[in-house]
Amino acid sequence: MENESLIRLSVFLGLFALLALIETLIPRRPLSESKSKRWINNWGLVLLNTGTLKLVALVIPLLAVGAALDASTKGWGLFNMLALPLWLEVVLAMLILDFLIWGQHLITHKIPLLWRLHQVHHADIDMDVTTAIRFHPIEIALSMLLKIGAVYLLGASALAVILFEIILNGSAMFNHANMKLPLPLDRKIRLLLVTPDMHRVHHSVHRAEHDSNYGFSLSIWDRMFGTYIAQPAEGHDDMAIGLRWQDTRPARLTWNLLLPFRNK
Repeated sequence: MENESLIRLSVFLGLFALLALIETLIPRRPLSESKSKRWINNWGLVLLNTGTLKLVALVIPLLAVGAALDASTKGWGLFNMLALPLWLEVVLAMLILDFLIWGQHLITHKIPLLWRLHQVHHADIDMDVTTAIRFHPIEIALSMLLKIGAVYLLGASALAVILFEIILNGSAMFNHANMKLPLPLDRKIRLLLVTPDMHRVHHSVHRAEHDSNYGFSLSIWDRMFGTYIAQPAEGHDDMAIGLRWQDTRPARLTWNLLLPFRNK
């Protein structure tokens, strides 16, 4: 996949710029913290996460895409044992991977050690397009290792993995964006895809609400497994985002890196 990295970076930056513009023009909620301060912190985490994945790539070149190419060469995984049309294989692989990401997300809320890492994402005191890229480097590394294992087991093609990762990143930025969608449009979109209003419920300070709506791309898994909550109890305008003990510290990079190791 000669131009894979360039294609993915171009799509990512293009979507980020578009969504950042939209949420500036039609914001869903006023921000409570300095935008520049939060963005510096959240982009700082991205740079650290990129470096972390570079280290992982020293052991597993090209990461998930490399795993797909390696599995194809060696004939490993389910889809490499089946003679399915490419389009069907790509669709099935993307559906399965999306479900696995949903399951991974749910598990990070249920296992205390993993929650220590994942709460860095939830500690953002506002929610906008940069919240989608706000994760602790250790969680990013563990997530990539899980994805690589899933790709080997599935024997997913490199095309399916690239499309899945592009769609996953784009969906995450979309549903974290602080953008106001007309309610009738929101209701129609969320029949299939996770919308900003749907995912905002997941960032509520209330345990029952942040233990719901785990989907990043497809909304069907939460509906199927009973983890779907349509709206926050306090309404989108009045709901509190983040963690119950919220203050301004989550806007500091070093604080976020040390958060999993605190007794909080």
